[in-house]
Formats: sequence, structure tokens, C-alpha cells
Amino acid sequence: MATNLFDLTGKIVLVTGASRGIGETVAKLLAEQGAYVLVSSRKLEGCQAVADEINKAGNQAEALACHIGNMDDIACIFNHIRETHGRLDILVNNAATNPYFGSILDTDLVAFNKTIDVNIRGYFFMSVEAGKLMREQRGGVIVNTASINGLQPGDGQGIYSMTKAAVINMTKAFAKECATYNIRCNAILPGLTKTKFSSALFADENILNQAIKAIPMGRYAEPQEMAGTVLYLASDASTYTNGECIVVDGGLTI
Repeated sequence: MATNLFDLTGKIVLVTGASRGIGETVAKLLAEQGAYVLVSSRKLEGCQAVADEINKAGNQAEALACHIGNMDDIACIFNHIRETHGRLDILVNNAATNPYFGSILDTDLVAFNKTIDVNIRGYFFMSVEAGKLMREQRGGVIVNTASINGLQPGDGQGIYSMTKAAVINMTKAFAKECATYNIRCNAILPGLTKTKFSSALFADENILNQAIKAIPMGRYAEPQEMAGTVLYLASDASTYTNGECIVVDGGLTI
């Protein structure tokens, strides 16, 4: 149910990587606040399941397949948005990949390219296309899911950590240049969060315990804990928040 503080009624929202995990919880929460949510991920089936749950709850959503590592898919989804909705108010860049877990010295070219294509190129051109629409309508919001690994590389996650560092600076670059068009750009930096995406970390008890010891609160996060921060950044409540990177489970804002 929409609240006065976070009312998104009438807003067109695109959430990538929304078939599960953080993206799914974000899509559902924004829909509960009145937004019309475009649920997007690589596979339509997973997106449709989430969209069906949103619609069954009395809110509004549609499912759209889009692999953000594929430039043709990016063009296709934004053509659809222009032709069907004519605007985009909020983009949540949440889709990401981490195909390799291990020593940085053993990273192969395939894993390197895939991670770069999705986590950097994908975020960049999704933001570019969204930004063009928002520039035309003189306003909008872009929220990127970065990672605490963008500040401190995670063990066995060298290339992934590098791309998330790029997302942090990318967010600041977009925030600086797009502010004149009334476009706010921010990023969240989740720490260890229990999702299918992070299953490699949770599968190794020693790695998991070491990671938890490094967290001030001594625990991992759940996906729904990220959704509230995204809602705040996407809403008018954060009108004066632009170009910030928020560490969700560390108690810090930088």
C-alpha cells in the first residue's frame, strides 16, 4: 500500500535482474507503492512469475526479457518503453553476473569479458538510454546496485569487485552530468546478502564465517533489507540525495 512519503503512483519503473533476489524484492516493494513495474531479467519465465505475483496482489507489473550484456536487448526494451509507455521515471540497475570465483591469477578471458559486458557496459548503456528518456521529460531517478566489494575486494571475487568499483564511479559521473536535467543518480552497496547469486559464498562454511566476522553487525543481510533503501532513493523523499553511495549493512554513508 502506498504511503504519503513514498507514493510512486503513476511512475513507470524498470527493475533489471528482477526475477529473484534483491531485484524481486525491489520490484514488489515499488509496485506496492503504486508504481507500474517492468520486471526484467534474462529469462522471461522468471520475470513473468514475479509480475504475476505483483498483479495478483492488486498492483501493476509486466514482464520483459532483457540480457543487459546484449546491446540488441537493451535497444529492444527501450524501444518497447518508448512505444508503450512513452516515459521512464525510475531505473533500478540490479542485474549482474559473477561467473568466476577463485584466484584472480586464474581468471580467463571468457569470464573477464562476460563480467565486464554485464556489470559495466550493461549498466552504462542502460543508464544512457534511461537518461535520454528522462532528459526529454525533465526528470527521473537511476539507482545502481553496486557492492561493498567495490570498496574492498572480496576474496576470490577480483574481477567482480573491479566492476563494482566501476559502478560506484559511474554513478557519480552520471549524477554530476545529469543533475541539470533533474535526474538523480545513486547507488547502494550491499554487503553479504543471502541470494542465489551469492550461493558460492554460502556454500563454503569457512568462507562464510570469515565474511560474517568482518561485518560489524556479525550477520548477513536478506534481500528485503535492500529494497527499502532503493525505495527511499527512488522516491521524492530523497530529492536532495544525488550521487551518494549507501552501504546498506555497514552503517556508513559515503
